[in-house]
Amino acid sequence: MMNDQAQTIEDAAIGEKREQVVLPSGLPVVVFSRPGFKKTFATFATHYGSIDNTFRDAQSGQEITVPDGIAHFLEHKMFEKKGGGDAFDDFARLGASSNAYTDYTSTTFLFQTTAHVLDNLGTLLDFVQEPCFTDENVEKEKGIIEQEIRMYLDMPGDRLHSNLMQALYVNHPVRIDIAGTVESIRTITPQNLYTCYQTFYHPSNMVLFVVGDLDASSVFDYVWENQKHKGYGKQSPISRNFPPEPQTVAEKHREQQMVVSMPLFVMGYKDPETGLSGRDLLRHELIHGLMWQMLCGRSSSLFHHLYRQGLINDRFYARYGASTTFGFSTLGGETPDPAALEAQLLEGLHHAPLRAEDLERAKKREVGEYISLFQNPEELAYAFNHMFFRRIDIFEYVDTVLSINLEDIERARHTHLNETRRASSVIRPADEGYARKESDG
Repeated sequence: MMNDQAQTIEDAAIGEKREQVVLPSGLPVVVFSRPGFKKTFATFATHYGSIDNTFRDAQSGQEITVPDGIAHFLEHKMFEKKGGGDAFDDFARLGASSNAYTDYTSTTFLFQTTAHVLDNLGTLLDFVQEPCFTDENVEKEKGIIEQEIRMYLDMPGDRLHSNLMQALYVNHPVRIDIAGTVESIRTITPQNLYTCYQTFYHPSNMVLFVVGDLDASSVFDYVWENQKHKGYGKQSPISRNFPPEPQTVAEKHREQQMVVSMPLFVMGYKDPETGLSGRDLLRHELIHGLMWQMLCGRSSSLFHHLYRQGLINDRFYARYGASTTFGFSTLGGETPDPAALEAQLLEGLHHAPLRAEDLERAKKREVGEYISLFQNPEELAYAFNHMFFRRIDIFEYVDTVLSINLEDIERARHTHLNETRRASSVIRPADEGYARKESDG
């Protein structure tokens, strides 16, 4: 049926391959066959996340803005079936566990199982492609998501990151919490949900990914049979609209008091270089990731200096992440003295040596972590989908890592660590006694 149109794509450098086909509806189906794996892991993901709140309606052609948090709300509602019940029960009856998540740029539905793989695939496809939104079930869901939002508001790590994003970004919706606000989700209607669903849940804006001990041709045949009578026609490319974002930050610093045993600190740098995709974006992201490993990774002199001073612990992190419309770095963790940590980071990051031997070590580590992905179905699925929606071929990873040189790292430090694009966020203990001890030294 579809097997004669399937492609086999290989990464000769690490001896891995995948098989893939694009159905007439535009749905890509990707299979990584892993002989000997007991567990099969599958994801059905759409290129639709929390930042996609202004777009051209697929039905009317009009540009509209929908309430913040609607992508996450829609993810929740997809599990509810027409006639009652939910998809979780269907998966459980087939011996599978299921879940879903929404991030800034995508929504992913998944299952893992050791049996009945094709039946579970059918369940995954059917519940995502048969939405049921009514006034009653939407109102009921608002109460559930309000509780979830209030729970996030009580989580120090979430508040630390959220406050930083609101400090870094002036207009871009990446500054908005993925779940939205209590006020925004109260305005969501069934029509809002159907509009977003019809625009973003078309198969051509999605990808089905399967990894496990299975035959790719049987997956392709099964999915083709499942899809052929669902009547999906062609859909025009999705038009998303994002407001202009200045290079400078919204505010330099945010603080909040919460119930924590030690202050939490994070600072971030907003990347002005956006609009990249494909291998250009992959290379840009890897350069900045390698830069952070060299500057303040576990083996760096700056990390050891800060650790010996007691300003950081083993949970200190520094990382970079980007999509086509935004990019930013974050670094921080627990610290007894946020001001001292910030001052020493600012000094150390600009003066820490960048050595060729450190870059080679960091590149080897990056390649090693990439190879290990293929032994971890969940991580492989996440990485593949994350790259796929940014038009990155996962098999370009090793060559791209190896192409990076020291000049790339030096240039990134010079351009990225710009004070006008830096902001910080602190969560301090609500216990005033702790604050007095800190100020007393």
